[in-house]
Amino acid sequence: MKDAGTAVRWLQSHAPNAGPDDLATLVSRVAPMVDATEIVIYLADYAQTHLVPLMPADRDLLAIESTLAGRAFTGLEIQRSDRLWVPLLDGCERMGVLEIMSPTVTDAVCRELSACIAQLITTRRPYGDVVERRRRRLPMQVAAEIVWGLLPPLTFATDDIVVTAILEPCYDVGGDVFDYALNGDVLSVGLFDTCGHGIKASTLASLVVNSYRNARRTGLGLEDVASSIDKWVRAECPGLFSTALLLELDRVTGRLRMVNAGHPGALLLRDGKMIKELPGPTALPLGLFHLSPDRLTVHEEDLHPGDRLLAYTDGVTDAVSASGERFGVDRLVDFIHRALNDELPTPETARRLVRAVVDHQNEELQDDATAVILEWQPSRSPFAPAAD
Repeated sequence: MKDAGTAVRWLQSHAPNAGPDDLATLVSRVAPMVDATEIVIYLADYAQTHLVPLMPADRDLLAIESTLAGRAFTGLEIQRSDRLWVPLLDGCERMGVLEIMSPTVTDAVCRELSACIAQLITTRRPYGDVVERRRRRLPMQVAAEIVWGLLPPLTFATDDIVVTAILEPCYDVGGDVFDYALNGDVLSVGLFDTCGHGIKASTLASLVVNSYRNARRTGLGLEDVASSIDKWVRAECPGLFSTALLLELDRVTGRLRMVNAGHPGALLLRDGKMIKELPGPTALPLGLFHLSPDRLTVHEEDLHPGDRLLAYTDGVTDAVSASGERFGVDRLVDFIHRALNDELPTPETARRLVRAVVDHQNEELQDDATAVILEWQPSRSPFAPAAD
């Protein structure tokens, strides 16, 4: 029985001299090296509702909700039938699945090959548009193009923390944006909701997230980070503003520090339940600090191992159904309870949450809906489903 070593080495030696359009062909050529007749790459579309073949383009789309391929994507487990469906992960970032036609290939070979292919897609992707074109099932507006160009990968994890996010409507977003960074023992997370829609909102989002990164990389403390972003918004976009939730988590102690600038309060989840809503605004929105004489305050909270924090923009709770019913905080809490009891992987919880919001509003969101879930679990692997 063959291992993945030969195939991995062949891909690693040939991919650097190939363009992004050649990846599918390269991957298909290593199939005999792992006793397979065919290997096909499927990528998750932007809405994370379907898996689309990278090549050949004439293959059918696969619905994430109702196929074995989708089950591999959502549950992060290899699925077997007359073929294998293997999660395609770059670290913990879910990219799609591999379809492997083989009666003998082992799970270990599948995972090793999948990890190599995911890394190759990530490294070759910036040099062409094939991956972006295949993942888009609708035309993307320029405002959304700007925002998606700002975002980090949707999921990041180590052996003790997970941060994952989801954003809708993915083809026409404007003002919602998020960012995160792990520096030593401190995980920094920022969630922003800029005023307005379209190009003006996405342009402001670009200023906000890059001001956040600049202040953070300069080494400023949390209060000064918020003040620095506020200064830049006021100077460059007078009269405009952005709500924000700025978080710092000490991954060793579990101490959470938070600045809430006009944003909905985050939900603290423990043992499968919401135990509290963290304080709402501790400051005015960014760009409006000068209107209040009050000193900026930082809320602190000690997390327990296994705790999760759900942060969201008001597009989640303000989504309105055809009958005029808001999605609301109560429905949000109920959804989270059920998701935690189902022991879903954290990225899948975020995906299903935003799908529930979109379904509630009949696929026609009137505002961006963004959710970020932060999990602190010092003793659990990020690859395992959450257990409560």
